[in-house]
Amino acid sequence: MKPLALLRPTHTISSCSCLPYPQFPSLHKRHLGHHSFRLLCSPSPPEPMRPESSASHLEYKPGVFDDLFLNLFRNKMVQEVGWDSNKPGYDGLIEVASHMMMKNKTNSDTKDAAVRILRSLFPPFLLELYKMLIAPIAGGKVAALMVARVTALTCQWLMGRCTVNSVDLPDGTSWTSGVFVEKCKYLEESKCVGICINTCKLPTQSFFKDYMGVPLLMEPNLSDYSCQFKFGVLPPLPEDDSILKEPCLDICPHATRRKEVTRTTLGQCPKA
Repeated sequence: MKPLALLRPTHTISSCSCLPYPQFPSLHKRHLGHHSFRLLCSPSPPEPMRPESSASHLEYKPGVFDDLFLNLFRNKMVQEVGWDSNKPGYDGLIEVASHMMMKNKTNSDTKDAAVRILRSLFPPFLLELYKMLIAPIAGGKVAALMVARVTALTCQWLMGRCTVNSVDLPDGTSWTSGVFVEKCKYLEESKCVGICINTCKLPTQSFFKDYMGVPLLMEPNLSDYSCQFKFGVLPPLPEDDSILKEPCLDICPHATRRKEVTRTTLGQCPKA
């Protein structure tokens, strides 16, 4: 039995309403004693709880400019690599990124190529002006807050659903200069630690620090594909960055082929 909490006085009150108590001045506390009330119950069962689907929570709905951003980024990548995929859209982008990583002789070459792609996305002198005029304000806080919000607004087509959050700085303070990616589409689709590290994490960290004057630490989680951006936080030295020592993913297409040829277990990703 589910009580509807309908109080029916002996004197009829017009239709049930959700108006707050002050809407009925006649029902002042001193008048309640002059009426008798009966509590009515309804036999209708309570409605079952409907848990929210985690998939729908993580799903990102493409915006108006997403195709424009994707095509622009892919064209810049194709110009750098000198090769394009026959696949359309995002699938083609991932193939171009994989080709860029495999064609370069060293990881450093891949990182430098990715930095050049990022730089080519901005008009001339904009990065220099930002680094010179905005980055020094308030010890870098203004610049970090700005790029966090711009990243969350403009990069979901690439990474998936993400939100601005608070991050702790080494001096003990906190800024809302973080961006949390709930499930990175780039990592999920590429299935490759090397692509994540050499075409995204390391070049993006270098780009913001060297060309915009904003330190950045990116912390991808290879278990659930989430990623935490921390603008205003310097990344550790390569030898101290644990993500660079992670093994290949079992589902990585490059690692799978290597495993079939060598008949060995997967170790650290050779492209990481």
